[in-house]
Amino acid sequence: MALTRRNLVFASAATALAQTSANNRVQVGVIGCGARSQQLMRALMANPGTAITAISDAYRGRVIRTQENWGAAAKEYRDYREVLARKDVDAVVIATPDHWHHRMCLDAIAAGKDIYCEKPLTFRASEGKEIAAAAAKAGRILQVGSQGCSGVLQERAREIVQSGKIGKVTLIRAAYNRNSASGAWLYPIPPDATPETVDWPRFLGNAPKQSYSNDRFFRWRCYNDYSGGIATDLFVHLCTTIQFVMNSDGPSKAVAMGELYRWKENRDVYDTINGLLEYPEGFAANLSSTFNNESMTAGSFQFLGTEGTLVLNSGSLQVLAESSREDNRWIVESWPRAMEKAYYEDPKIRQSELAEARAARMVPGSETYVADGPESTVAHFANWLKGIRTRQGHWENAQVGHRAAACAHMLNQSAREERVIKWDRHRNDIAG
Repeated sequence: MALTRRNLVFASAATALAQTSANNRVQVGVIGCGARSQQLMRALMANPGTAITAISDAYRGRVIRTQENWGAAAKEYRDYREVLARKDVDAVVIATPDHWHHRMCLDAIAAGKDIYCEKPLTFRASEGKEIAAAAAKAGRILQVGSQGCSGVLQERAREIVQSGKIGKVTLIRAAYNRNSASGAWLYPIPPDATPETVDWPRFLGNAPKQSYSNDRFFRWRCYNDYSGGIATDLFVHLCTTIQFVMNSDGPSKAVAMGELYRWKENRDVYDTINGLLEYPEGFAANLSSTFNNESMTAGSFQFLGTEGTLVLNSGSLQVLAESSREDNRWIVESWPRAMEKAYYEDPKIRQSELAEARAARMVPGSETYVADGPESTVAHFANWLKGIRTRQGHWENAQVGHRAAACAHMLNQSAREERVIKWDRHRNDIAG
């Protein structure tokens, strides 16, 4: 029923958008038009009352494909600041390499634009509090693109956990694995990619200077100069979900180990990483990811509670009730017989520990859901557009995106420095 209700809410929101589209169309500029951005644009345009009117990318081929998809009305600009300068652009989607997010978000806020920034929000943890403060001061809607929290399954998971149905959650296991060259970001490179079709200086920005490289441009997630690797690409999704479901602001401590085991050419980020996060609310999260096995893909979670387990995958949610009982017979049977007899003569002990002394029971609470309705990225854009129109932003705002990205930065720093990394809540930044 909860899933059906959520779909009805989405349908109502979509109807409201359609009714206002004639005089309240949201005109969007897209900065960065790569593969993920193409998916984002399709999800954005699945919502009524939207138009893509300005685009910018450092590779000409992506601009061509965007205009093939959405027409010449999506006007090309070489410099993203020209997109921001357009008075008729209401909001922007930022889908560039990570090292550009901070500068582009601040520039977009200064230009009076609302923002959808693809995760991770930041390249360094310290950037997040600056972005969040600037967005709050300017009254801009900034939503980060970990779309799962707009999906019906994660919403239902949050309801279940917050209701206490599975008891107190003290441990969460989460994984996101892949086992292919493409999954390890070794994407095909367009055959026309040259310094003539790629604006290399514009891609580099403030990153360390390098000679032109197709690998670095088209496979930028493989390099620490532009990306935080697995942690900022995949763990950010896991941490966003954990913090959404658990209603947490973020962890207080992090420790991790990472290594490059298999995909060793043309990269300097890990292909396997394991991390542990400790949260002040009284639970821990174990995160793992490898590019060498796909047994747990696309975000797999186990929320382990004292009364049950919630298992969350990309397409399903399952709640499994606990049926644990005390059974001290193997201990008591080592006592003298008289002591054992006296122990089990206590009616409360007999009822709680001896199966034969109590009535049979069914353990309530096991249930299974599968996702239905719009794909979560479509729903995430619906929430963003609703926020633009109502000026009431979605849960995944700049501060939330900051803390999710900060998890990744803490884990990367721990793996590099081989030590526990702590969070300073007063500074809203990594301690030290």
